[in-house]
Amino acid sequence: MLNVDIKKSLSHFELTADFIVEKNEIVALFGPSGSGKTTILNCIAGITKATSGSIQLNNHILFKSRKKNVPIQQRRIAYLFQDYALFPHMTVWKNIMYGMKNEHLAKQLLKELKIDHLTEQFPNEISGGEKQRVALARALATEPDLLLLDEPFSALDDTTRARSHDELLRLHKLWKIPIILVTHSRAEAEKLSNRILYINDGKLIN
Repeated sequence: MLNVDIKKSLSHFELTADFIVEKNEIVALFGPSGSGKTTILNCIAGITKATSGSIQLNNHILFKSRKKNVPIQQRRIAYLFQDYALFPHMTVWKNIMYGMKNEHLAKQLLKELKIDHLTEQFPNEISGGEKQRVALARALATEPDLLLLDEPFSALDDTTRARSHDELLRLHKLWKIPIILVTHSRAEAEKLSNRILYINDGKLIN
C-alpha cells in the first residue's frame, strides 16, 4: 500500500496530494498538462523532494518533512518514463539486466512481453511498441514494490496502444503491486485504472 500526503511549492501554484493506493490497485492521475501529475510521480520516486508531508510504501517511510528522505535507489520503485529512457548503447538484454535482481524472472518477463527475440537488438533497431515493452520489462526486473507510469502509451499507434493496455492489465494480475498511471486520455484512464484521481492546478479531486 502507498500513502501519499504531500505539498510541493511550484512557481505557479502549490501542489497538494493526499491519497492512498492499495496493493492490487491501478490508480490513474488524470488532468490537463501542467496540473502537477508528473511532479507527484517525481516526488514519490524521490527525483523531486516534496516541500512538506510524508510518503509511505508498505509501512516504510520514504519521505517525512525535515526528518527523512530515502534515496531514489533505495525506494524499490520502478518508473517508466514517457520516452522510455532506454540506454541507446546497450542491447535490449543489457538494458533489462540493468538493475535486474533475478535472471530467471527477467527471462520470464521477456517471454511474457513477447520480446525474447529482440535480446541482441539495440533500441534504435526496434519499434516504439517494442521499446515500451523493453522499458516495462526493465522496470519489473528490478522487482519493485510500486510501478509509476508517466504516459507510456502516448507515442504509440492505436493498435499497439490497445495491445500494450492489455499487456499491462495482464502483468498487473501476475505482479500484484500498486501502479500509478499518468495520462491525458480519459478513455485510457477508465480502461486501465480501478480509480481515477482528477488533478487541476495542483489540486486532487478524488
